[in-house]
Amino acid sequence: MSRFYKSNIDFVTAHAVDPDKRRYADSLEAPRHFLDVDRYGEHPFDDIPKKWNAAVAKYSEKTLLKNGIVPWQIEKTYGALVKAFQVKDSLCILRLSADLGHYISDAHVPLHTTENYNGKLTKQVGIHGFWESRLPELFADQYNYVVGPAKYIKNPLGEAWKIIRHTFQYKDSVLLIEARLNKQFSADRKYEFSKRKGKLTKQYSEEYSKAYHLALNGMVEHQMRASILAVASFWYSAWVDAGQPNLTDFKSAILVSEEQKSIKREEKSYRKGKIIGREEQH
Repeated sequence: MSRFYKSNIDFVTAHAVDPDKRRYADSLEAPRHFLDVDRYGEHPFDDIPKKWNAAVAKYSEKTLLKNGIVPWQIEKTYGALVKAFQVKDSLCILRLSADLGHYISDAHVPLHTTENYNGKLTKQVGIHGFWESRLPELFADQYNYVVGPAKYIKNPLGEAWKIIRHTFQYKDSVLLIEARLNKQFSADRKYEFSKRKGKLTKQYSEEYSKAYHLALNGMVEHQMRASILAVASFWYSAWVDAGQPNLTDFKSAILVSEEQKSIKREEKSYRKGKIIGREEQH
């Protein structure tokens, strides 16, 4: 199985951002990336039904979509991946694997579990991209990505909820540590300007980023490592649940015309730069 993914790593890497691109074209995409746990009261993990139909019955589908559906999306994409393995559709397997990996990774980001997803409620606008993008950009080459072998997951939905619950516990630290650090830095030390894609862009300075990185005490690396193991385990489990098919005897991964058209539409909408739904990076 690992040989199959390794031989197609370029495809999976290229399509890992597809769910983000779909946010520019599909109004239903945005809720699949998050769950605002703190919108569900003081005891959200006791109050939110874990199964979709029960949650809809209690809150309504409209409310669930407003507050995010990432654990249920993980379960749905996982089920589709199992079916793709069963019918030996290599293209579908790779695209669904990329999608599933994206949603699982989002579930490991603390600011994907709160309504204060970009610090707007605490005057920390920009913190989402700071934690999720700027810190890895600067320090990812120092992280240890060796996480051990994938593990079989008996209950994919239960595991998705377990991930969300674990991630949510970091939410307050992400915000409070940055707020404390902000008081120690003047604006001219906190930010700097540099060219990105030919444009002069304001971003968190390396000095401020390093201070935040150290104060978080390895949180970003820890969550990235957990995400890597989770993604591998979900892929492996889908293959096992499909009956462990021989991956050397799969259909050729050729994009059919409808797939090509869909990708072109998504790319066109993405290049226009208008997200449908909430923006998290800015």
